[in-house]
Amino acid sequence: MGSTTFPREYVVRKRRLSAPAVLAIVALATFTFLITWRAHVLEETLERQSREPALVNQPAPEFAVSALDGQVVSLKDFHGQKKLVVTFWASWCGPCRLEMPQLTDFYKRNHNASSDFEILAVSIDEDPQAATAFATANQLTFPVLLDAKQKMAEAYQVEGIPTMFVIDKDGKITYGHLGYDTGMNFWLRRELGIKEKKSGEGSADGDASP
Repeated sequence: MGSTTFPREYVVRKRRLSAPAVLAIVALATFTFLITWRAHVLEETLERQSREPALVNQPAPEFAVSALDGQVVSLKDFHGQKKLVVTFWASWCGPCRLEMPQLTDFYKRNHNASSDFEILAVSIDEDPQAATAFATANQLTFPVLLDAKQKMAEAYQVEGIPTMFVIDKDGKITYGHLGYDTGMNFWLRRELGIKEKKSGEGSADGDASP
């Protein structure tokens, strides 16, 4: 059975899309893009929510833990006096090794004897010597607590490290974050009520330098 041959002009005309068809394709593409974008935003939102520790907006569990210098540090020591930044870490934790220098720099820039906040770095290293060696090598100037049996970490429902909490003067957890965040300085200033200093102003007086 033979085949039918159409003029070239006819074939070209048949391949062209009508204006309504083009508009329909554009509308479909736009709709697909919006749905994909909304799904991505929702995914990011859920991920952020899942990374927020469960104890946020709840009273901070009491603790009394030994520091590297042998002194026992408790939550009651700061009640009504200072806000607390409590971060759980370990010397073997890669993200913690990234966070500690940034946290140390933040402390140097914003903390002094009259500051209304303190940072407590709670090591969950099973070997206290590992925490001591890391703190010495990295010149950590804030108190380092030893939680070798992870009792404090368990009380704070820590599921991964680093995990950081901000506790107000009344002992309530006002903020929490799981994982290393390069924007940590920004939200720490926000949560602690520290104003960013203008260029040329001094540091280590309770305000942040740029």
